[in-house]
Amino acid sequence: MSKVVLAFSGGLDTTVCVPLLKEEYGYNEVVAVTVDVGQPKTGLKEAEKTAKKLGVEYHQVNAKKEFVEDYIKPLIKANGDYEGYLLGHAIARPLIAEKIYEVAKKEKADALAHGCTGKGNDQFRFEATFKHLTQEMDIIAPIRDMNLTREEEIDYARKNDIPITTEGKEEWSIDENLWSRSIEGGKLENPSFEPPEEVFEWTNSPKKTPDEPSKIKIRFEEGEPVCLNNKELDLIEIIKKLNQKAGKHGVGRVDMIEDRILGLKARENYEHPAATVLQEAHKDLENLTLTRNQLNFKSNIENEWSDLVYKGLVVDPLFEDLNSFINSSQKNVNGEVKLKLHKGSIKVISRKSENAIYNQNLVSFDEKKLDQKHAKGAIKFHGIQSRNLKNKKGD
Repeated sequence: MSKVVLAFSGGLDTTVCVPLLKEEYGYNEVVAVTVDVGQPKTGLKEAEKTAKKLGVEYHQVNAKKEFVEDYIKPLIKANGDYEGYLLGHAIARPLIAEKIYEVAKKEKADALAHGCTGKGNDQFRFEATFKHLTQEMDIIAPIRDMNLTREEEIDYARKNDIPITTEGKEEWSIDENLWSRSIEGGKLENPSFEPPEEVFEWTNSPKKTPDEPSKIKIRFEEGEPVCLNNKELDLIEIIKKLNQKAGKHGVGRVDMIEDRILGLKARENYEHPAATVLQEAHKDLENLTLTRNQLNFKSNIENEWSDLVYKGLVVDPLFEDLNSFINSSQKNVNGEVKLKLHKGSIKVISRKSENAIYNQNLVSFDEKKLDQKHAKGAIKFHGIQSRNLKNKKGD
């Protein structure tokens, strides 16, 4: 008896994969596994329902706490951002792959499978983790390896009475977790097509947002959000409340052209209200509490960190090295940031920290703690190298 464990979302791709793994690849048993990283409960129920209709063994793994503690917290500290994409799905894939492997190991499976296409990023993210964890199990990707289009999948499902919810290309491909919601496919693949309001669920359009702005306050301790509006909450609750609050004001909606791992440019739409607020607040607090040298160097670290996450290479030793520096840099990132949300915009309006490098007595134009005359000596050496070079040239 050959057994394969499939990363299962209940969407078109993974649903079609179940019969394909049996008919085209010869596996006698398919085990479907959904990893809960904060998807809507309705989606999780639909995945379970679809798996039962397909007649396969089904597991659901709750990984929300681990997702937040081990992946989202480091992402906030790193100001994780790839070309404007706040990495909500990229950061989740290695964790999902790890949980799929754990089930496969318990089930003594012969292979691991996923429903990724050959054009996207997730094939890299899943397989980098799978291959890091095991060399013995085969890795199967039916949609990619059979070169199937979305329309061919739909036709196959209809002909074989496979339960799918999509009716055709007009349906959007949706992916959600606690941190982010992505919308792609169909007409959205055309960069000149304006997304209709119906595709958005987490964010209001500016026309439907409140006329009065809202103010929120977030406290950080060593770079981690710990308090929202003077109330201590765990990060899961902070994210949930901010998704609702900021989404109501239309904050966190992104429409972008993204450079995929393969080099293909893709049109992507995202909603991440809480992520937008937390990243904005965290970066502002860092400006108050980190030195200029720390900020300059950390920006390079952040780019490398985000690139590794985007490519699914969190198993690379460099990723651990980068996190070591980032964690060290956060020791003084303590304090409160107040922000204003209004009509799709977000603005930091105040900040304070017990570790602030800012010194009002020195910088104020109304104080004499710093004798202005002392700057004259420093200015004599400012730009001296370029002046010396100019004189040597005889100018």
